[in-house]
Amino acid sequence: MRTFRRALSALACLALLTPAAAIGQPKFTIEFDAQQQPGPYSGRVYVAMLQRTSASGPEPRQLITNWFRPPQVVALDVTGVPSGGSITIDAATPGLRAFPKPLSALTEGSWAVQAIARRSLDHPVPGQGPGDLHSIVVLADAAGPAPVALKLSNVVAPRPFTETDRVKLVEIASPLLSAFHKREVKVRAAVVLPKAWSDQPDRTWPALYYINGFGGDHRSAGRIGQQAGTSENVLQVVPDPTCAWGHSVFADSATNGPWGRMLVEELIPAVETKYRGPASPGGGGGERRYVWGISSGGWSSLWLQITYPDAFAGCWSHVPDPVDFRDFQQINLYRDGENMFKDAGGQRRPLARTGDRVSLYYDDFVAMEEVLGHGGQIASFEAVFSPREPDGAPRRLFDRATGRIDPQTAKAWEPYDIRLVLERNWPALAPRLKGKIRVIAGEKDTFYLQGAAALLQQSLQALGSDAEVTIVPGMPHTIHQPSARAMFDTIARREAERAAPAAPAARGRGRGRGRGH
Repeated sequence: MRTFRRALSALACLALLTPAAAIGQPKFTIEFDAQQQPGPYSGRVYVAMLQRTSASGPEPRQLITNWFRPPQVVALDVTGVPSGGSITIDAATPGLRAFPKPLSALTEGSWAVQAIARRSLDHPVPGQGPGDLHSIVVLADAAGPAPVALKLSNVVAPRPFTETDRVKLVEIASPLLSAFHKREVKVRAAVVLPKAWSDQPDRTWPALYYINGFGGDHRSAGRIGQQAGTSENVLQVVPDPTCAWGHSVFADSATNGPWGRMLVEELIPAVETKYRGPASPGGGGGERRYVWGISSGGWSSLWLQITYPDAFAGCWSHVPDPVDFRDFQQINLYRDGENMFKDAGGQRRPLARTGDRVSLYYDDFVAMEEVLGHGGQIASFEAVFSPREPDGAPRRLFDRATGRIDPQTAKAWEPYDIRLVLERNWPALAPRLKGKIRVIAGEKDTFYLQGAAALLQQSLQALGSDAEVTIVPGMPHTIHQPSARAMFDTIARREAERAAPAAPAARGRGRGRGRGH
């Protein structure tokens, strides 16, 4: 899940829809600019709308994935629209999707309107991926007598990454992902160098990998210190976890491809060889590499630690996505008859809360994703955990109309149920995970993730693990600052132990070096 802070900041940007009378039958004509789309177009086309009195302000496409206050969006899948051709959309158009209201139910007044055509192969958000098309924002009365004319004449450019003396970008073409997708796939990470990195050219550094939550990427690297306090003695690395289906969580999957192997076998060596981390000559290896994250990144950090136990010396998993599928945001995926939309009493299932107030329901959230297409949070789970269908899409966990869970798909998710993975492999994993696992959950998690963490805590205790699973009273979906500061202290202490001189021989018998972990 994305961090609650990001969701709230998006809320502040969006004009509220005011209740008023419906306006009837709005109509839009969307033209493809022949220069920007020289060949036929097949894909999903959108009209995103914000009710306001000015064309200036945030573009609707920039707010299209606001979970809590989404803009009005309509979408249509089209095939073979010729270069320079156009399509017309109204409420009677077959196959039209709309959220949060039907097109015929829009309210009176002025609307800031923008058309979008999705083209990016690797970005999860329509209208934000490099290569996507969009129109300028037009201020229109959607109830006017003529169709609102929108021309797809603008192309989304790649966002530049600004390096500084200490924040660097590493970007490589991944052989593993490129082979899987049969085209070049690039991956990237931002690196925050220790303050003394340039002054100590012969020194190698421990590395700490931070995995962002849903919607976050490597561009947050410069803000790491603000999130958790800072350390000047560790190489801090923020890999970009995003892919076409949402968040890769750095797990190998049938739909996304080998993202876990890519990170461990390709991106980490590229980063650490260039910037003198643990993988560089004399760097020390996995005993000096750590991982942490929040939300979907919290799940990622724990997954990486248990999947590659010797590649990481410890993880700090903050408010992770469900780590036990018996409580998938209050839903037991393995129980017969479970439904994603309604509980056993027939009540709507909440997906998010603010304190004790429900702020989002599962059925509404899924309806929004169905309009936007691939790249949403729920589809992102399926892209990681589900088998792949013949058309290349992940198998759906539940029926989108009824919410009914498919038990065969739920069964197929078991290899990604972290609690089950640990239980089934504990004899082999126990010695390799000793002292390495820390999970921090909030008792009042915004997305109801605390229940799965509590079940994992019970399981680890029964296994006799020394893992630390902490449920922080009253905490919502956020980084637990004391645990983050303790993480830096732990790394610093271990580095000091590693650098300490070997103890003198005792009674003629050699003694080992410092602990080095």
